[in-house]
Amino acid sequence: MKTQISRLALVLLLLSACKVSKDIKPTAALPSSYRNSVATADTSSIADIQWRTFFTDATLQKLIDSAIIKNYDMQIAVKNIEASQLLLKQVKWNYVPQVALNVTANTSRPSDNSLNGLSLSQYNVGSKHIEDYSANLSLSWEADIWGKIHNQQKSALATYLQTAEARKLIQTNIVAGVSQGYFNLLMLDEQLKIAKQNVKLNDSTLRIIQLQYNAGQVTSLAIQQAQAQQLAAAQLVPQFEQSISIQENAIRILTGELPDQITRNSTLDQIALLGNLSTGVPTTLLSHRPDVKSNELNLVIANSKVGITKANMYPALRITASGGVNSFKASNWFNIPASLFGIVSGSVIQPLLQHKELTTQYKVAQVEREKDVLQFRQSVLNAVGEVSDAMVKIDKLKSQQSIAANRVSTLQQATSNANLLFKNGMANYLEVITAQSNVLQSELELASIKRDQLNAVSELYRSLGGGWK
Repeated sequence: MKTQISRLALVLLLLSACKVSKDIKPTAALPSSYRNSVATADTSSIADIQWRTFFTDATLQKLIDSAIIKNYDMQIAVKNIEASQLLLKQVKWNYVPQVALNVTANTSRPSDNSLNGLSLSQYNVGSKHIEDYSANLSLSWEADIWGKIHNQQKSALATYLQTAEARKLIQTNIVAGVSQGYFNLLMLDEQLKIAKQNVKLNDSTLRIIQLQYNAGQVTSLAIQQAQAQQLAAAQLVPQFEQSISIQENAIRILTGELPDQITRNSTLDQIALLGNLSTGVPTTLLSHRPDVKSNELNLVIANSKVGITKANMYPALRITASGGVNSFKASNWFNIPASLFGIVSGSVIQPLLQHKELTTQYKVAQVEREKDVLQFRQSVLNAVGEVSDAMVKIDKLKSQQSIAANRVSTLQQATSNANLLFKNGMANYLEVITAQSNVLQSELELASIKRDQLNAVSELYRSLGGGWK
């Protein structure tokens, strides 16, 4: 019997040299360069830069630091890593035989007309009860002939690495979210300042028009028009103050803290980011982007599942053994060596009636793997698209900023000239009000474009996979 088991084991071990399934390697079509960028062999990317070096504003660094430590999504991601690490350690024990300690004691009273009852009478043991006392260690081990355990380990490792990539992804989003929220807050500060300045300017104009009205030079319509312009600017003040409070609350919640005011010492014009925004080559996205890497690991898990479901269709070699002490009398239970016993057995199990179910599971695993391949390619495509979008935003917003700055300068000069002409009676009140309204809108728009420029740079940093280092 032992010889037969040994021969069978040898045959199966030889078969194990052949893999039961073939892994699919992740591939995706990538351009040689991003759209609107010059083709280059330089692989350096701003994604390699640590976020502290990329964002140099002290207040912003403090906010990002707090978010990385206290944000609840980050804390949950860390717990997920801890859980998957425990599972990874556990699956490494799958190669080790299972050992169990069994201690049993039972008694039974068989029927007098049963074989056991007749045996008791025949041997006249002096009792109508059958007792059995046993204490043993049992061992069970399944040979990893078809790589099932190996694939389980691969899947567990990929799952663990996925949780690490999930934490990186959350951090990149947090860094981008906090920075963009902070830039928006500085824009609102600038717009609030512009609105208050415009209210003061309208006050001065209204006083002049009031004097002209008292002198009979203009009608009440002029006063009403000037008051309406002043109120339009004044209405913006509480609107911006409201938006500032809401943005402060949003940032504080993102940093894992209760809603409150955020102390800041910088203005929108004082924020400076890196001038050299190198993007590297698109192939670097595969290693920089956590979401792309996670989808790549999904394919590793899918390959493992295909291997496991395929292995379930093949024979399994199992070896079991047990040994201990056994007696039909409690007094002789631990009588050594008379009560010692041992059993060793080997078995080969080939699923038969389950074959359709196992085949279906295997085919479903193959389909799921094909879906993971498509998801991986989709994530790469989205990543390239996000980088391209951020690059074109940076380029076109730079042109918009230049035009808007010239427009603001021109309108500021026009407003100054209109006020001088108005004071000297060479321009009417409508020209002054129109000039003030135009300069207000252009200054607010310029602040918005500056914010959009900073956000576009932050988005480029995130889309390239920066922020988790």
